[in-house]
This record gives sequence, structure tokens and C-alpha cells, in this order.
Amino acid sequence: MSIIETRDLSFRYDEEGGLALDGVNIAIEEGTFTAVLGHNGSGKSTLAKHLNAILLPSGGTVYVGGMDTREEDKLFSIRETAGMVFQNPDNQIVATVVEEDVAFACENMGLPPAEIRQRVDAALAAVGMTEFARHAPHLLSGGQKQRVAIAGVLAMRPRVIVMDEPTAMLDPSGRAEVMAAVSRLNKETGMTVVLITHHMDEAAQADRVIVMQGGKVALDGTPRQVFAQVDKLESLALTAPQTVLLLRELEAALSLEALSVEECADQIMKYLGA
Repeated sequence: MSIIETRDLSFRYDEEGGLALDGVNIAIEEGTFTAVLGHNGSGKSTLAKHLNAILLPSGGTVYVGGMDTREEDKLFSIRETAGMVFQNPDNQIVATVVEEDVAFACENMGLPPAEIRQRVDAALAAVGMTEFARHAPHLLSGGQKQRVAIAGVLAMRPRVIVMDEPTAMLDPSGRAEVMAAVSRLNKETGMTVVLITHHMDEAAQADRVIVMQGGKVALDGTPRQVFAQVDKLESLALTAPQTVLLLRELEAALSLEALSVEECADQIMKYLGA
């Protein structure tokens, strides 16, 4: 069943400007991990902001949990259903103690203290930040801060978590921390994840990859299906994962089906007769 659906979605930021989104039709099934790729200006972040009603369609419709995002009386329920994590965790962290920050949204929801405590503990555990519950957020690394921001959304218990380039401001170590937490959330809890990214290695971890170009869906499929289209990706100013590019150079002898580093190494070893 689709937890998110867009029907002929279009959007423009002003009446005289061009379309930032143009006839986007996607359906995201509950429990899946979808990555949305595209270069700057492709429409991927604009799409993300429609998935929890930060932006509303200029044309077409967006449904979140079956609710039309244009219905004002459904706004709170929509944002309970689809939580949002942004690029800069400092813009989402509001408290001076980690556990207090994670509790902030729950307190605004008017939940009982005992339930808030349980939700905060569960959310911090889900992102591997339990030991930092009493720490000051400003003393944490970038990756740790982003995991706190994710925990703050998880404490609201959404069915979907939408992440708009959550690793864009992080170093490789921080990126790895956040992606490990995101992957674990999807696999262990069944949380629906929509990840906006420009990192191919991050998109390769998803069940599905959607590539945006000029406000439209240019490619849509599994990571293997999408990344095998090297020429098409290059025409969209994107580069396939290095493993795919390496195997492409050897495609006369090797299969392009390998995607991970381990699969790539196995193919090469077979080619070398090892």
C-alpha cells in the first residue's frame, strides 16, 4: 500500500518563474527505502518539501497516509505521519541537553511525561545515541548531531521519515554514522525512508532510486537498474558508483550486475582466475 503518492504534481515558486516540479507521479510503498537523486536544481528538495506539506502543490495532488496535503485541517496529522530531517542539524536542535531536545516535539504534542520518557529512550537507542542523552548537543560531532535530529523526529513516531540531504554537511565518518542509522531504522523497524541525496553510494543502499531532472522523473528503478544506465546518468550530469564504472571498463569479460564493493571484487577475482 502506498504511504505517499503524488499525482501529476507541479510546483512553481513564483507566478513568473518556471516549474520546479512538472508532472511528477510517484507512489512510495510503506516500509520501503527510496533514494531521490539529482543535481542542484533538479527538483529533488522541492519534492521532499511536498511530502510533509512544507510546500503545497501549484497543480496536482500529494497524498500522505491517504490525506491530501492541501487540506489545512489535516496538516498536524500529515506531519505526524511524515517527519522531516534537514541538511543542517543545528537548525533542528533547540535544547541544551540531548534528551531534552529529543523530547521537545513530544512535549508540544501534550504527551504524558512517562510516555515522553519511553519515546525519548527508544528514539535515542534506535540511532545509537543513548550514552549521549545527558550531553550538550553543541559538543557533539556533526554525525552525532544529525542522529540527535533524527531521534527527535523518531520520537514523534511517524510512519515515514523524509531526509533532505542529511549528510551534505558531514565528513565521511559522519556520513557513515548517519547512513548506518538510517539503514538500521528501515531494516529493523520497517520505517519508510525517503532519502534526498547526491551521493551515489548512499542511494545504492536503497530499495529504489528515483532520478530527478528539470522537475521531472528521469529514471526510476532499483539501484542495479538505474546505475546500469551509465550513459543516461552522464547525460543527467550524474556519475554511476565507482564499482559500476570499473566493471564497465571490463564489460567485455565481466557482468555489470555487481553493485557493492564485495560483488565487484568477486567479479574481478573470477576474471583473473583467482
